[in-house]
Amino acid sequence: MGTELEWKYELPQALSFEEILSWEELRERAAEEPRRYRMQTSYYDTPDRRLGSRMITLRRRLENQRSVVCCKAPVPGAADSRLRGEWELEAPEPAAALPGLIALGAPPELAELEGLAPICGADFRRLALLLRLEGGGCAELALDQGRLFGPSRSLPFRELELELKEGAAEPARDLVRRLAERFGLRPQEQSKLARAREL
Repeated sequence: MGTELEWKYELPQALSFEEILSWEELRERAAEEPRRYRMQTSYYDTPDRRLGSRMITLRRRLENQRSVVCCKAPVPGAADSRLRGEWELEAPEPAAALPGLIALGAPPELAELEGLAPICGADFRRLALLLRLEGGGCAELALDQGRLFGPSRSLPFRELELELKEGAAEPARDLVRRLAERFGLRPQEQSKLARAREL
């Protein structure tokens, strides 16, 4: 099982991606050149919202036209509520991916789903940068801008994510705290899925 630990912040319209990336500490920690993605995401659930009621996320995302299906679920007993199990693989659509996701360790109840269909989504551009952390770990900074889509309307959004990729959590937590203080960012407590479902 992979795990996901990330921090999200709202980005004001007046703050450009370039201004954030020019911050001296980010330039010093950059492990590579920034990468650009077009992300088109569809979130899936059953008519009775079986996945949502269990805090399980199932999505298909086109990443520059590469189709990736991902499942995320709570980690039982985790001290940090942000920590989630994460499993993903390339597949044309979720139904085709379910056996493979379960084999990787995703919740076995995925095999029992009936009537799986898209319920909401997102279409956005991402600028991603891999960062070296104190202690030898690494994290990915993602700057996203686009729209969330619900059943009846859409909503623009801009946000910053920092996701721990390797190593201890504390250096990543410290870095994103300094970054938020430097640019006056407010935490975004809801996931893209939670916000899109409300539309």
